[in-house]
Amino acid sequence: MIRLKSPDLRGWVLLGAAALCIALPGAVTTLGNSAHAGAALEERKLPMKFSWVACQPDCRGWVSAVGVVTADSPKDFEDFARGRELNGATVVLDSSGGSVNDSIILGRHFRNLGMLTTVGISVQRGAPGERTSVMPEAYCESMCVFLLLSGKARYVPEAAHVRVHQIWMGDRADDPKAASYTAQDLMIVERDIGRLARYTFDMGGAGELLSLALSVPPWEDLHELSRAELQRTNLATTELVADVLPHTGITAVPMAELAPKAQDRVDAKASEAPTQVAKSTRTAEAVVPTGGRAATPSQ
Repeated sequence: MIRLKSPDLRGWVLLGAAALCIALPGAVTTLGNSAHAGAALEERKLPMKFSWVACQPDCRGWVSAVGVVTADSPKDFEDFARGRELNGATVVLDSSGGSVNDSIILGRHFRNLGMLTTVGISVQRGAPGERTSVMPEAYCESMCVFLLLSGKARYVPEAAHVRVHQIWMGDRADDPKAASYTAQDLMIVERDIGRLARYTFDMGGAGELLSLALSVPPWEDLHELSRAELQRTNLATTELVADVLPHTGITAVPMAELAPKAQDRVDAKASEAPTQVAKSTRTAEAVVPTGGRAATPSQ
């Protein structure tokens, strides 16, 4: 797996699949809450978890996808989706990345269901649906960025951080310059770049997205996409949060308040148990350590 670097370099695949988290204007409290921020940080280190967030009385709700994409994530999503009507539903991402190939599979599942995507941290207080909100100051890094791309409509809050970097062998992303590589390793990386390129164009993304991601080596800080780059790469298709999260029934914070003003690694290890920090596998990955402020390349 290839892992992309993010502010906290340790757990994201190519484009921020593990730490992607955003608050959606439709129900949110400020990210200033350290308790929620700390909890979200820990969740991003674990294998991706899917949950349904309900809101009352008229809001349909959305899917919360938090954590690192692993080899189990596509199957976990299939199990989660079974028996649920998810066609056209919104996925709120909070991830630092993960496995390139598994993120591609997961992203295609999202697109086949006609799902919408955004970045944020889902927060629920009281009884289910009573006070549901999405905090916008979140992170979507590494392969998470490509999951974001899978939505038929895609909204990125102004307070969210969407960051990219190169994919790399996950088991050597900690010290990429000192590691040794075989011809087989290079073949895996190039193969996965090809798969990622095809996926990007299938999802309607622009070549500039690949160019930006593949120009940042794993020993440098992730590149945070500007509002202009989000538009040029076609990652953000709407400036209206209401296009991905209906505001009716969301009472925590009116959507209007959140509306905009106008590397992954190639991992050689198997997926870990849900209670442990997700590790890379033998495919390209893009994972960021924990999401947060950019830090000096740790690996």
